[in-house]
Amino acid sequence: MHPPLPLISATGTPRKCGITYGSVAAHAIAANTANYLARFAAVGIDVEQARGYGALFRDAAHRHAPRVAEMLDGVAEGARVDVDEIYALNGRTELMYSANPGAEPSECTAIAVLGQRTASGHTLLAQNWDWHPDQRPYALLLDTTDELGRRVLALTEAGMLAKAGLNDAGLGVCVNMLGSEHDRRDGGVPYHVLLRAALDAPHLGAALRAVCAVPRGASINLLMGQAFAEDTPGEAIDVEVAPGDVGFVHPSDGVITHANHFESALSAVDTLKYIGSSSFFRSARARRLLGDGLIGEDRIKAVLRDHGGFPQSICRHDEPDAAAADRTESLFALVLDLDERRMSIAHGPTCAGVEYRHIRMGESV
Repeated sequence: MHPPLPLISATGTPRKCGITYGSVAAHAIAANTANYLARFAAVGIDVEQARGYGALFRDAAHRHAPRVAEMLDGVAEGARVDVDEIYALNGRTELMYSANPGAEPSECTAIAVLGQRTASGHTLLAQNWDWHPDQRPYALLLDTTDELGRRVLALTEAGMLAKAGLNDAGLGVCVNMLGSEHDRRDGGVPYHVLLRAALDAPHLGAALRAVCAVPRGASINLLMGQAFAEDTPGEAIDVEVAPGDVGFVHPSDGVITHANHFESALSAVDTLKYIGSSSFFRSARARRLLGDGLIGEDRIKAVLRDHGGFPQSICRHDEPDAAAADRTESLFALVLDLDERRMSIAHGPTCAGVEYRHIRMGESV
């Protein structure tokens, strides 16, 4: 089956993978970088300031996630884009939201279901990726195999290395934006570098270490899971990270759901409390809609297309009368079967019955 998005494959050292990716996607990366520079300007950050922040992000990435940094340096080289602009692009959350604390971090609803609750017995992760509709053309799939033989398949934006995805160790990551009063834009490992560092990890404990043991400038939620050997049940954990603190949400009756507000007892003050958000019901609604008994992928997909609270529903729809910077819709929906090492992905919003397409690691597409 043909992939639903441009699929870029690269092999070799992190730098070589980055150069290959950058070269193949050069046009899209240059266009997306220019696009985000314009978005930064809209919140008062000009090009030189963006490059300055990018240099801070690059320094933090090289110190705390060096293999990811090597790949990003390669992306800039292959795409012939200023390297500090590439790091500013990967720090888009820090730059856009820390600079505009009144904005709602309205990205995504995520789900994890352990094998004890799935019809297949497999560990499943799923999410809607909600973001500005103008970003749809810059989405792609990145499939890398490094010199250690570790393979990662991720949905991402041109010039970034990961958003949601999985690796050949059966480890997967879904993501939601969070916002706290501690968020800042002057350093720390960028949000999207953290995502890639987690996906590069060989096991769940290493992924947690990659996320928790580094300085951060933005708040982020990572819903992570891993399928183990056939006779060992899989695991899932939700990790809420803010600058200076970390909180955890564990499965309840084999299920975790999460949206864009803090649900653990960490000390960060949630900025959504001051502006309100559909996040406050989406996570609980997703859990309720999953229901009792064994859960199949069809039920998860039905939750991802739910319209309760439309248009700010789990299946989020664009509001053309919203301010340009605040427009959001469900760009893509994903289901990750960690046992099968399979990503199923559909263009969103999926309420129109859009077909999911499947990519399994080790299969040609």
